[in-house]
Amino acid sequence: MKAPKYQMIINYIKDQIMNGTWPVGSRLPSQRELAKQFEVNRSTVVTALDELTAEGLVEGKLGAGTIVVNNTWTLMRSNAPVNWNEQVKLGTHQASLGTVQAINLAESDENMIQLSKGELSKDLFPLEEMKEVISKVGKELMPFGYEDPKGNPALREAISNYLKPKGIEAPPSSILVVSGALQALHLISIGLLQRESTVFLENPSYIYSLSTFQSAGMKLQGIPMDQEGIVPNLIQASRDHRKSVLYCHPTFHNPTGALMGDARRQELIQVAEKVQLPIIEDDVYGDLWLDSPPPPPIKSYDKHGNVLYIGSLSKSLNPGLRIGWIAGPQGVIDRLADLKMQTDYGSSSLSQKVAAEWLSSGKYDRHLINVRKQLRERRDAVLAAVATHLGRYADWEAPKGGFFIWIKMNPEISLADLYRKAFAKGVLINPGRIYATQKLQHFRLSFANAPVADIVKGIAILESIIEDC
Repeated sequence: MKAPKYQMIINYIKDQIMNGTWPVGSRLPSQRELAKQFEVNRSTVVTALDELTAEGLVEGKLGAGTIVVNNTWTLMRSNAPVNWNEQVKLGTHQASLGTVQAINLAESDENMIQLSKGELSKDLFPLEEMKEVISKVGKELMPFGYEDPKGNPALREAISNYLKPKGIEAPPSSILVVSGALQALHLISIGLLQRESTVFLENPSYIYSLSTFQSAGMKLQGIPMDQEGIVPNLIQASRDHRKSVLYCHPTFHNPTGALMGDARRQELIQVAEKVQLPIIEDDVYGDLWLDSPPPPPIKSYDKHGNVLYIGSLSKSLNPGLRIGWIAGPQGVIDRLADLKMQTDYGSSSLSQKVAAEWLSSGKYDRHLINVRKQLRERRDAVLAAVATHLGRYADWEAPKGGFFIWIKMNPEISLADLYRKAFAKGVLINPGRIYATQKLQHFRLSFANAPVADIVKGIAILESIIEDC
């Protein structure tokens, strides 16, 4: 059935906005010109423009005609300011799942064998280099106070230069320094998304173990994954309204370790641009490749400001610095910077100066060479232990980077029992159910944190538990 003529006009204008032909601030052709182009009455054009105005894409301005006033990201913003009184009535941030709370507590227990912890081993901490950097920063230190709302200028310049080899052109004005990737997600959830909007994400995903988006009133909708990560055409089939955003983790995904190929990345951004779906790309493990460099980030293919790119030093250098960043359209970064100032008035000045020195001096690149070497040896040793002790009971894929091996246990094994009995024997695993809405036969195994001998011992304990059952 042929679409009504006013709908054809709507689709045409949306296409011009989506492909960048008519960016924000552009003036649309006059009603008369559109009527002539589509061979319709002006009343049909008016109907189409009214629909676009209601959607927040265009606005009629006296003496200026009809102007494009929104791009993809600004469509995500609510017109009303954050209603803190409503937040108070609703209560505080949603509590973590009971299992997640127990895991968080157990991760600080030095007597537990940590088989899941997402943090580099203390053995990989560059202590002497960090002392050198802190000493240099200290010698050059001047009286300091609060930083620029977007972060230390020298650090943002260093991040901008760091991103260029990845194919991302982000000037310092389009970069916001944050206190780790989790703060980035929190700022996005309260600053760019409306209540009851939908966050599409991989299923499973680390985000399911948090309550960042749900606490801000968003709904999570998982999209199935294959060996390369999220399946783009399933996003398009699932999207049912415009107030939605896609969170994705294409490089060494947490928890599965999946690596998205280059063609899939390009397909994903093409689908997202087609349906006007903004993307939040989480790339905190991107520097931790073990076999060969990963494809360029999705952000490197972004020509229309559709992607917000999140990076961090927490996984690759040290979480204690609490330094991460968001790169994106300047208007979005301005909005988030204002919210960050309201949240904490900026990340630690000292940490930012230290991070700037690491990135700009070449020390970070040299550190990564050693970290990759050590992680590669750890991965191979742990994979050998898994094959020896769990080969009869599980399947897995060897990760090409990151921290994690995603172990799928045979269906006759109860993951809940395995988790509880392992915990009782001093071994901590993260069951797959905390990363998804459904029960999974998986658990996340980290080769990055505990001593390799402890990891091997912990895997052997898992085998003994399975055999006893």
